[in-house]
Amino acid sequence: MEIKEIKEKLAKRAIGFTTGGLRPSNSQNESWIGRVYLYGQYEYIPLDKNRNMMLPLFQLSLEDLPFVPETLKDTKVITVFIVKPFPAGFRPNGDGWVLREYKKSDELNIKDLKNSQSHIKPFPLKANLIEQDFPLWDDEWNMPSEIRNEIIKLENSGEIESYYDFVDNHYMHKLCGYPAFSQPGVNFGEDFEFVFQISSDEKARLNIIDSGAIFLAKNKKTGEWKYYCDFH
Repeated sequence: MEIKEIKEKLAKRAIGFTTGGLRPSNSQNESWIGRVYLYGQYEYIPLDKNRNMMLPLFQLSLEDLPFVPETLKDTKVITVFIVKPFPAGFRPNGDGWVLREYKKSDELNIKDLKNSQSHIKPFPLKANLIEQDFPLWDDEWNMPSEIRNEIIKLENSGEIESYYDFVDNHYMHKLCGYPAFSQPGVNFGEDFEFVFQISSDEKARLNIIDSGAIFLAKNKKTGEWKYYCDFH
């Protein structure tokens, strides 16, 4: 199998998000790191188990994106809140973090709500289409064994030195594509599929435990969300 064919079999489209660099519109079709201003009529910043406000972490608007995954075809906005210190490992929605998913038919209100204790510097996010995103070499759940074997053949023949000679991984805030884990061997569970990741972001003063990232997956049958956080 040639490199071109391997890339065609593995590549997925994704949307990467760049922090800052654009003038905020404060509209309902804008994504943010460190700020959430879209809420249901009676919603506010959620409270943790100690009745303290959570940190507004991420607002993802799907309105003007180049594409959205099938599992989010009826979704308009997703907002994410989290406790500090950030929870590690797997967590169901509501356990140290809260994800709110709004459908296209939902009416949203703009509320300029803040948590004065948040260390995250808010920035609007610019969406960029990534035509080809690839799994990490040690991501056994997304790297088919037959493809792995073909790549090993190319390495043994001297045609390439490494898989990473011809692929790109993207570690930024990202919708779709492949999760860029720090630790290998992660599986979200049956019927769950990776949807987006929130990465450590120096500009936004966001360090997720130790230069880590948060990965959010959705169950395609039940609609349940699952959180996973890993780090170096």
